[in-house]
Amino acid sequence: MKRSCFFAVFLSLAVWGAAGASALDTPPAAAPTSKTSHKTTTHHVRRRVRTTAAHRTTRTTVHKTTVHKTIVHKTTRTTTSRVRRTRTTVKRTTRAHVRRTVLRRHRYYERFTANPYLSGTVGAGDVTAGEDPVVRQAAVDALGDLNGTVVVIDPTNGRILTMVNQQIALSPGAEPCSTIKLSVALAALSEGLVTRDTMVRLPGFRMNMTQALAHSNNLYFEELGRELGFERVHRYAKEFGLGELAGYHIAGEQLGEYPDHPIPVSQGGVGRMCSFGQGVSMTPLQLGAVVMTIANGGTLYYLQHPTTPEQVAEFKPMIKRKLDIARDIPEMIDGMAGSVQYGTARSLRVSFDQIPVFGKTGTCSNEGTRFGWFASFLKSPQRNLVAVFFFKGRHGTSGPHSAEIAGHFYRDLWDQDYFAVKMQQAQEAPAGGVGGSGASQ
Repeated sequence: MKRSCFFAVFLSLAVWGAAGASALDTPPAAAPTSKTSHKTTTHHVRRRVRTTAAHRTTRTTVHKTTVHKTIVHKTTRTTTSRVRRTRTTVKRTTRAHVRRTVLRRHRYYERFTANPYLSGTVGAGDVTAGEDPVVRQAAVDALGDLNGTVVVIDPTNGRILTMVNQQIALSPGAEPCSTIKLSVALAALSEGLVTRDTMVRLPGFRMNMTQALAHSNNLYFEELGRELGFERVHRYAKEFGLGELAGYHIAGEQLGEYPDHPIPVSQGGVGRMCSFGQGVSMTPLQLGAVVMTIANGGTLYYLQHPTTPEQVAEFKPMIKRKLDIARDIPEMIDGMAGSVQYGTARSLRVSFDQIPVFGKTGTCSNEGTRFGWFASFLKSPQRNLVAVFFFKGRHGTSGPHSAEIAGHFYRDLWDQDYFAVKMQQAQEAPAGGVGGSGASQ
């Protein structure tokens, strides 16, 4: 009985212990659910936190990157701006340097020492008894006290009507400057090299003879000189009387010089000789003889200067030679007319434009002396004249200024009725000038 009770108690305890042990090893149903939910929530929260942090980091990084790009962009822009400013500065510096260099080149001025005014009385020592008093007085008034000479010739016979400041007129002369273009033009026309309308190609432009004579273009005549060659240029210059005495027994006349060889190529060669006469010495009488030959159609007279009334009464023309240039004269005097109308001698028309004047200017310098030439001829129904103006001086001495003085001379003669009845001349003066050239008015 005791044993059974004890066994029953033991069995009960065993069953309870097993149940308790089972209860201790296996958690209640609610407990596992609660624990799993806590872990999941914690995981999600951590992910959210991490994601948020990553997002913030990304945004911060992106922002920093953007800022960095902005800074880089600003830096690049700043650098580019600096580069541009540097380039601009360099360009400005370069331009300034170029300007300074160019200015330095143009700051060189030739120093002229010649006196532009006469040291004595105009015409002092001149022999005037055989001259035309009206023409002489007009020339003296036009010349004034300038250091120069005026030679006026009758192109129909070679008589010198007046020669003011004869010491200068009879001197060895000077560089002919652009008046040498007249003989070169005749040479080129005679050789059939060009006509007045032939366009000659030059660096950057083209030009014909009429334009080249009117504007006294050096490049054009340099090209003609090279095409002709020195041998032909020299031959024609001699035919026109250069390098020989122009006058017949004119006391005191000295000889100009036309060299037998071209100047060195380093100095411009034959081209420079034909553009403004470098290496050539021409006297006012020689230039007057060339223009006289153009004015009368090809007859080269000896120039004669009567010194007494008796010599004037007994005067007889003397022909040196006749030149076959009659067909070429109309081709070139359009350019001589253009020089007076719109070219380098247009200042003449300020004082005189009643009758056509055909001319050529010349300006150059040598050894401190500036030369101003203007050679022209006037043809009216009653009287024909050739006039050469030559001046020596400084900066103001030039061919255009000489043409202006020639205008005063022609105006003076016109006002004194030297060209006969004014209205008759204005109506009957041939539009073409000498030889029916067709030169424009």
